[in-house]
Amino acid sequence: MKKIYKSMPVLLIALAILGVFASCNKEDVNKGTPQITYVRITKANAADSLIVSAGQGQLIAIIGDNLQDAREVWFNDRQASLTPTYISKNSILVSVPTIVPVQINNKLKIIFSSGDSLLYDFSVKINKPEITSMDCEYVLDGKVATLRGNYFYLPLTVTFPGDVQGTNVSVDETNKILTVTVPAGTTPGQITVTSNFGTSKSDFWFKDNRNIFISSDPYQGWWNASFVVNSPGTADVPAINGNYIRIIKILGAWGWQEIAGGPANTMLPQSQKIPDDAILNPSLYNFKFEVCTTKPYNGSGILFTVGTQDGDHGNYNWAPPYDTKGQWQTVVIPYDEVVKAYTVKPTVNHDGYWARVVFQGPTGLDCDMSFDNFRVVPKVSQ
Repeated sequence: MKKIYKSMPVLLIALAILGVFASCNKEDVNKGTPQITYVRITKANAADSLIVSAGQGQLIAIIGDNLQDAREVWFNDRQASLTPTYISKNSILVSVPTIVPVQINNKLKIIFSSGDSLLYDFSVKINKPEITSMDCEYVLDGKVATLRGNYFYLPLTVTFPGDVQGTNVSVDETNKILTVTVPAGTTPGQITVTSNFGTSKSDFWFKDNRNIFISSDPYQGWWNASFVVNSPGTADVPAINGNYIRIIKILGAWGWQEIAGGPANTMLPQSQKIPDDAILNPSLYNFKFEVCTTKPYNGSGILFTVGTQDGDHGNYNWAPPYDTKGQWQTVVIPYDEVVKAYTVKPTVNHDGYWARVVFQGPTGLDCDMSFDNFRVVPKVSQ
């Protein structure tokens, strides 16, 4: 028992020393001066890539010490969104705000729970406009075109091919939509959008006249010349590029109604318009056409054969529903998705390709739909 009692003072002293040491460490952690050592990107294989600027929406890592009490992070005059689990003593993971700053000081500011703040030199690269799609790639002069994308920061200039500028430019920031009135004198080609932060061109073409294999200008093929509208009346859908196809008919379940197409030799030279590269590298191309649903496409189905040697290689099924509410719209289908539906892989044929558009599906359809400009075009314009 004596040994136990004799050792107690020593044990108590040791525990006291440990307690003081732990208390000091805790005090150092909680009251240490916050500092930023550097900022880096977050990719695991590029952790040593230090940066002094970043683009909108980019995820970055702020590296330093005593950062655990951060409550706000600001870039210029825009506050970033913080996730508590991404905040630690030595790092903060945060995405740069996407909203354009009004006042630019090229500073990153961290505000802590104590009310103290920390400034660090850091600039935000404002993105140039990004154009991803157009509701309809064929819009008549004087009508309103709708572009979709991102970073549409006013003031904006929209230049159409033919080097003519659009008017009445407006932006819906919530839905990332830009609308513009199409000027007179436009030609086929890429659209250019310019802001104070740069210029971008569309990958798609406006009034795209490339590789059209069914145009109805003039009618070609085996089926239904009666569906072609060449002189639209007041009750017809307005033409967007010469003649178009309109089918008004009650279609029964599993009925078979050809709309357009035929063997290559009945559609020359249009049947030769599909590029060799599209047959060899379908993932680099889109199958496109314009459609107008006067009544909703909510039944049946549409089978497409595009770029095959004959009509026995299968079809791509474009299933309902789809409703343009009486307006022309551009439908974009990756061409490799079309090719995947075939039983035989297409091969290059300089004599031309079979084409077919036909209604068939498990339900009936009260059909009033118009079509134009069936084409296979590159996803990216060079």
